[in-house]
Amino acid sequence: MADTISPERRSWNMSRIKGKNTRPELLLRSLLHTEGFRFRLHDPKLPGKPDIVLKKHKAVIFVNGCYWHRHAGCAKTTTPKTRTLFWLNKFAETVARDKRKYRELEELGWKVIIVWECQLKNEPQITLSKVRNQLERN
Repeated sequence: MADTISPERRSWNMSRIKGKNTRPELLLRSLLHTEGFRFRLHDPKLPGKPDIVLKKHKAVIFVNGCYWHRHAGCAKTTTPKTRTLFWLNKFAETVARDKRKYRELEELGWKVIIVWECQLKNEPQITLSKVRNQLERN
């Protein structure tokens, strides 16, 4: 199915997609805060500007959208039917950049935790429990 709106309108729509303070990110921050965790946000000094930085635990958390960051096996990880090659390249670049930033953080001694949008939405308490367990592990 071809796009039903103009390229200008599509560009405008895409420009409105947030990269910070997304609904899943706000939910996780609220859950962490309720559990007593204190953190910083989007530290520009760290590779990839992690969504959440827990210095006490030397850990960072990325709250990844399933669509953009290609959550394997997730129903939200779809590919547009038009300009498919463009989108596949764009997604591949995003995944490669993610891996590169995670590796850079780990080389600096940071623990990297990935939280997926769908897991947080469907099972917030289980996701929080998994994050807590990862933070408490050495």
